Amino acid sequence: MKELKLTTVEEFDREDIEVGKAKKRLFIGLVASAGTFVILFLLLILILPVIGLANVHPWAPYIFSMLIGSLILLVAWATSGLILNILFGRSLFLFSKMRGLTIRLFLPLMTLVGRLFGIPKDRIRSSFVKVNNDLVESRVKRFQPKELLLLMPHCLQRSKCKMRLTYTIYNCKRCGKCPIDNLIDLSEHYGIHLAIATGGTIARRIVVQRRPKLILAVACERDLASGIQDTYPLPVFGILNFRPNGPCLDTNLPLDVLEQAIRRFMDPRCYPENRPVSLEKMRLVKGGGQPSEKQPTKSTG
Repeated sequence: MKELKLTTVEEFDREDIEVGKAKKRLFIGLVASAGTFVILFLLLILILPVIGLANVHPWAPYIFSMLIGSLILLVAWATSGLILNILFGRSLFLFSKMRGLTIRLFLPLMTLVGRLFGIPKDRIRSSFVKVNNDLVESRVKRFQPKELLLLMPHCLQRSKCKMRLTYTIYNCKRCGKCPIDNLIDLSEHYGIHLAIATGGTIARRIVVQRRPKLILAVACERDLASGIQDTYPLPVFGILNFRPNGPCLDTNLPLDVLEQAIRRFMDPRCYPENRPVSLEKMRLVKGGGQPSEKQPTKSTG
């Protein structure tokens, strides 16, 4: 992953948009290629055995042709529907299940096509994560904080740290030497459960225990792609981590992007600034100090 060398927020946003467009173009190209290969393969299956099927039954070639023709139309419909969803940035009529089709069918086909063209797997996975995020944003509603889950990889933790954070994040000593401290602050600020997983099995266990309605996950391309597949149909919004020291060692994350995603999917009424203030806090603000206990009055005798 290339080093981040940007000086302004505007420049960062501009480059992020360009990278997102490039990922979409790659995804669309691979989807179109995969769909074309499947259609050509089905046409080959259709043409070759038709001659011999006539010897089995006079209607056999027609029935076989109808079946293969239906599959060809289905693949063409799915390919065009997915591309239109990506281009328009929202789910279109009759194409509401495109995310599932992308995860189950097109990602494996895209990986095979990408291998033929010499495209690295991480580039394909990165484009898949980007398109998945767009499809999730176009379909998903807003949620309460308790319905969201922040799922982080263990490689964000400092490699020299001896604390075990898998079972409870609050074993962290908050030394500030890794991103975990800021993640805990973000989790407490928005009231969202934060968990760290050391692998796919632990991640699935956390999801089963918490039963969220949407996961905000940070990981590398491989883990995000496999995690999105494993948890389907549960929506996952993926954010790629930074790996200045190589894979799985003292990684980092774009905390501002994660916070933007939280605010995108959280019900605005649950934003910290929109939560109702308790009566006790109102008294503190108004009085400008801590409430004092009532002192017993001395009787004058």
